[in-house]
Amino acid sequence: MTHEFKEIIIEFELAKANGLKSVLASLVFLEGSSYRKPGVRMLLIENDKMVGALSGGCVEKEIQRQVKSVFSSGKPKLMIYDGRYRLGCEGQLYILIEPFNPSINIVNEFNLAIEQRIDFKIKSNFCLSEGTQENSGSQIVFKNDNWSPLNQDSKVSFIEDKTFNQLFKPCFRLVIIGAEHDAVQLNNLGVFLGWEVVIIANSANQQTLKDFPGAKELIQTEPNLLKLTWVNKETALVFMTHSFARDLQYLVALKDTDPSYIGLLGPKNRREKILNDFIELHPLVEEAFLDKIYGPAGLNIGSKTAQEIAVSICSEILSVTRGKAPDFLKNKKNSIHNEL
Repeated sequence: MTHEFKEIIIEFELAKANGLKSVLASLVFLEGSSYRKPGVRMLLIENDKMVGALSGGCVEKEIQRQVKSVFSSGKPKLMIYDGRYRLGCEGQLYILIEPFNPSINIVNEFNLAIEQRIDFKIKSNFCLSEGTQENSGSQIVFKNDNWSPLNQDSKVSFIEDKTFNQLFKPCFRLVIIGAEHDAVQLNNLGVFLGWEVVIIANSANQQTLKDFPGAKELIQTEPNLLKLTWVNKETALVFMTHSFARDLQYLVALKDTDPSYIGLLGPKNRREKILNDFIELHPLVEEAFLDKIYGPAGLNIGSKTAQEIAVSICSEILSVTRGKAPDFLKNKKNSIHNEL
């Protein structure tokens, strides 16, 4: 959810620059099931613009109606939405609606945390009773233990009746090795999913970062000069050079990293040949590194176009990183809402 809160901060800054107030709506408690889980947030701006969503659409309309009183009073309120008769999700949603006006220091700290990939936390204090709650509200903390309100104008002492705590991890990172047409499509989908995308291309590549909309960085270098010490379990690597020799060279360059997923394009025999050559070069490579290599990359969903292949690969990355075996949701015996 980090990328969603990042979008909220961006839109808040734009609204404030235009002299518009903002209100934050957070799903802080749930009885039963719902379309999304506690911790999801959305921003509402004085000009009726909404950023993000807490459900499929019905809840948002009611939030937009109730937010008017928060804009006028400047006081938080709790809204209870019974989805059993309107959403079909068999749950009651408890939504904290509060003025959103973080200080410039908080915004700067947030942007620094995103850039440096640092965890941060948000906690929301509230009562389960519906209506205005002057002592409710949310606070944020970064490296230190100094909690700061998300509304710098707040003068309240936060209640301790109910507290929803949420840890925000750095945005998941997708490293695409290659810069051909299919790499552009994978980049587009990765950015859409809120992932931080990095493109690796050889030094002779003619494309620029503008050819990969939304990507954070384009690194042009040869495999033997590649240094990605920051690759960790919050990172997936996908090799899309369409060159056997280059894929092998990049795999060698990344052998000491610890990604969650490595995807290779091409048929099984290509993967086996790359792995055999790789092991010959580095016979002592950790078995755990080899276990992370998936090839052909992607789930078997009948993909044909570059866009469909991107969907297949991103689906496999989600399946691997979240420890879920691919299956049809209709085959689940329990409710799909029982799992986070």
